[in-house]
Amino acid sequence: MRILILGAGAIGGYYGARLIETGADVSFLVRAARARQLAREGLRVHASRGDFTRPVRALERIDRAYDLVIVSTKAYDLGAAIDALRPAVGPSTLVLPLLNGIAHLDALDAAFGADRVLGGLCHISVTLEPDGAIRQFGALERLTFGDRRGAAVRADVASTLRALGDAVVESADILAAMWDKFAFIATLAGATCLMRGSVGDIVAVVDGAALVARLHGECCAVAAASGHAPTPASIASAQSILTARGSPLKASMLRDLERGARTECEHILGDLRQRAHALELDVPLLIAALAHLRVYESALAARPAH
Repeated sequence: MRILILGAGAIGGYYGARLIETGADVSFLVRAARARQLAREGLRVHASRGDFTRPVRALERIDRAYDLVIVSTKAYDLGAAIDALRPAVGPSTLVLPLLNGIAHLDALDAAFGADRVLGGLCHISVTLEPDGAIRQFGALERLTFGDRRGAAVRADVASTLRALGDAVVESADILAAMWDKFAFIATLAGATCLMRGSVGDIVAVVDGAALVARLHGECCAVAAASGHAPTPASIASAQSILTARGSPLKASMLRDLERGARTECEHILGDLRQRAHALELDVPLLIAALAHLRVYESALAARPAH
């Protein structure tokens, strides 16, 4: 089967490399500068399971319809991404988004039809380095996908994804899994950006762990009121990661902030805050984290263009 991955950034490049290792037919839709870099240096991944450096098929425009399209763009680029992807989506194409949050589903459904858009999420810490290489932090690597109606995912797509290994799971309730991740990543992004430090940095100070746990409680309350209450086991698992002493974990949103780049704060924290407001939920820590990032985004937008 033919797979198209939108972009060759941290998530798309990482999973594209792993799919290529299984023998899958993978192409990347990228901008001109990234296409030239990939032609010159190949796709380079530094990861806990081993490094990957190979030439890859990089496109600047769609050349055909594909069986599976994986969308891993930044949320603020989703509109342009949808326009670019239209020629790739044929009558039998399935679309697998690997964005954080929930809001992107509405846009993808409107563009391609809800029956073609799977649910998906990944738990992995990766970044695109300045030299174009992709680097994984730690060994955590989990990809979850599923049909949002609860049906089995088409066999060819499911078997191709499962070939990545035991860390790939097909979920019968993918929306619940996505909401669990939504609450987790909003907490991680909100806390590490607000405090400008890693999980370990935060929990090392008085009241740090309590603050993170309370923020996670706010995010879980929004999920519950939206009909997707996290289970006690998922809450305990998330909080064990979010309050782990000595943990170097920080959100990719904080890495974006640290390098002076745009963030996905509206897609994650802003969307969750909007849902809380509609549900009349009190979420003061979420509001504080979002306000902090909005101040940063406003200052970033006001900088003169170079």
